[in-house]
Amino acid sequence: MATINKRLKDIKRVIVVVGGKGGVGKSLIATTLSLVLSKRGHSVGLLDLDFHGPSCHTILDAKGVMPTEGEGIIPPEIHGIKLMSVVYYVGEKPLPLRGTEISNVFTELLAITKWGRTDYLIVDAPPGMGEEILDVIRLMKKGEFLIVTTPSNLALKTMSRLVKLLLEIRVPVLGIVENMRITKTKLTEELAKGLDIKYLGYVSFDYNLEGCISNPKKLLKTKFADNVKNILKVV
Repeated sequence: MATINKRLKDIKRVIVVVGGKGGVGKSLIATTLSLVLSKRGHSVGLLDLDFHGPSCHTILDAKGVMPTEGEGIIPPEIHGIKLMSVVYYVGEKPLPLRGTEISNVFTELLAITKWGRTDYLIVDAPPGMGEEILDVIRLMKKGEFLIVTTPSNLALKTMSRLVKLLLEIRVPVLGIVENMRITKTKLTEELAKGLDIKYLGYVSFDYNLEGCISNPKKLLKTKFADNVKNILKVV
């Protein structure tokens, strides 16, 4: 724990992007946040902890780069972002970890990664409310939680349970981002109000987004990125 605290001590803010379930666009939100912050001149790290489906490296088109060693593991810099991901060690192979194995890999990744002085560390956390989220809370004391959901009833119900968990254990919750909005709805906003947390805004469904994945320059020119910039104003 002391080693992890040492690795994180020079990071000003740790924003953990979470979702009650998979498929809500958490990784795209986390990666785009990182790109926007980097373009604004901030020093940014991006940590992909979604062990079962890491995708930040794909969004950034991080080919042919690997971490280097130097009193720890130094993440490679891609498009101005220091990126660390378990994918560097397992490639595209499945990672069938369970229980304490996941905790051990997660702890090791935090202990060895040397971020240095960093304004923002954006963490793409695993979806759900399992042990991985509890490990994030336990080991990343500086974490501020940004919750991503879609406006579907199923996603909102799962997200509501996640929010209640985070509030119950008294971790900082920045608020809720409504992603993939197609039609105007107040469901997410009303739920946020009922849970007494901030509704940070919505990100419209962008039909052109798929063609911009693996092309960060194009991604930053999308309506999706414009919506993310608006959310940053209130985070």
